[in-house]
Amino acid sequence: MTLAVIANIAIFVLILAFLYRLQATYVEFTRRVFAGLGLGIVFGGALQLYYGQGSEVIARSIEYFDIVGVGYVRFLQMIIYPLVMVSIVSAILRLKGGSSLGKISGLTIGVLVVTTMIAATVGIVFANVFGLNAEGLVSGAAEMARGEELKQTLGAVNSLSFAKMAIDFIPANPFLDLTGARRTSTIAVVIFAVFVGIAATGIAKKKPEEFALFEKVTKMVQAIVMRMVTLVLRLTPFGVMALMTKVISGSNYSDILALGSFVVASYASLLTMFAIHLLIIASLGFNPVRHVKKILPVLSFAFTSRTSAGAIPLNVKTQEEALGIPAGIANFAASFGSTIGQNGCAGIYPAMLAVMIAPTVGIDPMDLGFLIPLVAIITVSSFGVAGVGGGATFAALIVLSAMDLPVALAGLLISIEPLIDMGRTALNVSGSITAGTVTSKLLGETDMTVFNSDTVLALDSSEEAA
Repeated sequence: MTLAVIANIAIFVLILAFLYRLQATYVEFTRRVFAGLGLGIVFGGALQLYYGQGSEVIARSIEYFDIVGVGYVRFLQMIIYPLVMVSIVSAILRLKGGSSLGKISGLTIGVLVVTTMIAATVGIVFANVFGLNAEGLVSGAAEMARGEELKQTLGAVNSLSFAKMAIDFIPANPFLDLTGARRTSTIAVVIFAVFVGIAATGIAKKKPEEFALFEKVTKMVQAIVMRMVTLVLRLTPFGVMALMTKVISGSNYSDILALGSFVVASYASLLTMFAIHLLIIASLGFNPVRHVKKILPVLSFAFTSRTSAGAIPLNVKTQEEALGIPAGIANFAASFGSTIGQNGCAGIYPAMLAVMIAPTVGIDPMDLGFLIPLVAIITVSSFGVAGVGGGATFAALIVLSAMDLPVALAGLLISIEPLIDMGRTALNVSGSITAGTVTSKLLGETDMTVFNSDTVLALDSSEEAA
């Protein structure tokens, strides 16, 4: 380890100590998250400015920063499946049956699918407005290698169908899915939890003593899991700082400038779709400004971590404690939203990519004969997109293959993938929260007292001292 790396680690530790000091003095959780975000941007920018792009010192330093950043994401992944499992079972027990499950799941999935269709349309509009075109783009070694990799992955994608994706949701081995081993493990765990909950309520009258014992054990386990969630989420400012430092210090700004039109068009699309989410929220009688303030911490984490699935614990906690959404609906929305109907990764990105690549094979990207099937395919293929890094690429491969467009050209964007993926992931999470908010409101389950309060997330003040 060189002296420069040691110095970088020392500065990193001092920043962590400052963030801990903010926590120890009970500074509001949201402010600590944004402090971590800002410090990560400043520190990452300073590292690249001082050492230069692609520096070995930065690479070695990031290995140690990852102990905090990647470690935090791993902790979140650790609690995802226990949280989803116990929360949904507990919610069904409170419902005393599955009478409301159809409405909750139907409304949630419906909102996710409709917003994905809208997102695809937004992506198409901005891709055409900015005149995105893959013709003339130069492929370097990295881009060519990425293109070949995508061609190899295409074989697995071509064997997929909507029917096969639907079958993949069914948990043949729920214990395997509880490890997160499959791309569809989150939905599989939801389905298994629903079966357990319905089975338990089915014995409530026949075997009341056994049911009461199961209900008591479930409450105890849920209390422990939620405490684990709280403990992990307190690490959010530290994790956000480390993750943002890594992104900023490792970015290739010359490549970003070279593909600047795609970056600008992407973020214009993402912001427009986020505004549409807020319009939907406002149409239901919610204050959109208050809504944004309450969801900013989870969006900040999604932005820096680039994992919709990893954001599930913070997503659920935010919906419950800041937006007044019941636990059952919050868990369904967060879980479904990490795999189905991702507005950013499965909606906007494949649409923009298809429009950009279409001219290379002589297709007019403004032709309705091309655009209508494109939106339809994007909507259907948005089922089963993994909520982790690479999900957008998987979705794009399905769409490009179905539209008979060359998939290798998607490799041209490899240098800007991390930058646009941050925004896509944040929009995915916003979409899942929108689905939860709409579902809860339409079913008359939203606690407006909680939504109208100043509570952002119950991880500060007295709870911090606990």
